[in-house]
Amino acid sequence: MELAQIEAVVEVARQHSFTRAAQALFLTQPTISNRIQTLERDLGCSLFERRSRGVALTEEGRAFLPHAERTLQAVRDGLEALESSREATGGRLAIGSARNIGAYVLPPILESFRRRHPGVELQIRTGRSSDVLGMLLNDEVQIGFGRTLVHRDVRSFHIYDEEIALFVHPSHPFTDSTGVTVYEIGREPLILYDPGSTYYVMINRLCQEAGIAPRVTMQLDSIEATKKMIEQGLGVSLLPVSAVQREVEAVSLVQVPILDMERITLPTAIMYRRTRRPAGAVAAFLRLVEEIYARPIHETDEADDKPETVAAGAVAVAATDA
Repeated sequence: MELAQIEAVVEVARQHSFTRAAQALFLTQPTISNRIQTLERDLGCSLFERRSRGVALTEEGRAFLPHAERTLQAVRDGLEALESSREATGGRLAIGSARNIGAYVLPPILESFRRRHPGVELQIRTGRSSDVLGMLLNDEVQIGFGRTLVHRDVRSFHIYDEEIALFVHPSHPFTDSTGVTVYEIGREPLILYDPGSTYYVMINRLCQEAGIAPRVTMQLDSIEATKKMIEQGLGVSLLPVSAVQREVEAVSLVQVPILDMERITLPTAIMYRRTRRPAGAVAAFLRLVEEIYARPIHETDEADDKPETVAAGAVAVAATDA
């Protein structure tokens, strides 16, 4: 059974005539007749009753017609969906994101994308960067945002460096100084976000390098909870600058420079499966990110998915689970 045969059945039923059906489909009458006869032979029954003034559906034809019509409509819907996907006017875009990126960086990007492509359905999932990598490899998402990771099946493009800084309560003595040392930070009650995250590893490493044991008083599971505890004057913490912009503007938290170390950054990347050539909504989203960060995101055969080299003067933290 071929689609052309089904199309012929539907059109003949609509026109009550082989000749008019042929004209509507821009075919010859013998071609239409041959398609119908071949299908009837394959089905083992007659679909049309030939009359002197045209044709009419047989009982078998009336039973078959609704299914034929639904089949044609399903094909048309599929072609429309495919075209919408190619033009990024419809379809679905699934994005996986590290939690901090998903909460503080991704929303304005999504808002810009929705303005440009309102017909695309967005689906967002969050987790650690390693979780996002797994989502990509399992085809659960089409695009991933996370700390720069390396995998042979994933293309990873560096888009920005997330700065990590020390934040304290406005009344904290640190705010009266031009900056503090790692040793001074280690003597303060530290509030740590997510013991399994890169931030946790980073703070412990800094204290170890300074030869001190950090005073960890709280281990929380979210940046929001960490900020609330600092706002209550219960400790200090190192947090992503992008996550604390609102509190800094409201002066409920204050950033304090660290004197004896270079700027701390976490490289951030956008990722997609190497075997999935970007098209439709995926390609449109990548173009938007290129535009926002002025970073090239395109397929090459070079070492594009090696961890990016962080600019001189920055301390790059190997990020696996942030």
